[in-house]
Parts: sequence; C-alpha cells; structure tokens
Amino acid sequence: MTQRELKIANSEITVAFVSDAEIARWNEIYRKKKGPTDVLSFPAIAGLSQKCAARANGAKKAEILGDIAISPETAKRYAKKNGRSLQTEIRVLMLHGVLHLMGYDHENDAGQMNRIEQKLRRRLGIA
Repeated sequence: MTQRELKIANSEITVAFVSDAEIARWNEIYRKKKGPTDVLSFPAIAGLSQKCAARANGAKKAEILGDIAISPETAKRYAKKNGRSLQTEIRVLMLHGVLHLMGYDHENDAGQMNRIEQKLRRRLGIA
C-alpha cells in the first residue's frame, strides 16, 4: 500500500532487522554518528530524487530502490517514548526509510520530508 501511495509499486526495497550493535556500527561508518539509531537507509542510486523514483513505477521490470536497516531494540525504546506499539513504530520507520530512499532528507529540507511523512501517515492510518 505504501509503495502504491508513493508511486513506486514496481520498485524493490529490502528491509533488514539488525541489532543495536550492528546499526550503531553502520551509523558511525556511514553517518559519523556514535551510538545506535532506529533506522538507516541505503539508496541503490546516490542522490535519487522522488521524480526518479516515481518513474520506476512505470517500468516494466522491477527497479531496485535500496535497502533499509531497522533496529527493533531502538524502535522498541522509541515506541514506548512515543506511546505507540512496536508494530506501529516499525511501520513509521519503514515509511521514513522509504522516503529517504526516494531522496528526501529531513536534516536539510526545511520540513518538506516531515510534512510529506505526516500526510502519508494519516493517509495510511499509521498513528
């Protein structure tokens, strides 16, 4: 449903659930940040924009959009903090990760990614 909503239905996305130790290692290697995080995204094509990702929807064969890594340990802590179930938190993280794969970057976009994510969460029923 999320892929259809984002017009990336013919795209392939891999989701891996990893330990806090593993995601902390990747967080330091790829983002130069210490400690575990809840989700990391690894686009198949660096700098992919949402327009490029949307074109994958019209492709006859599947396009690889990228990989998402989620730490259930950290997600569980954030779920408790945010008053959500772990299942809901994982859904939020998957959506967040997909938006990163599409080229959105909440650290540099003046709130654009957050607005899109909130709109999609309402539309998809992700509290």
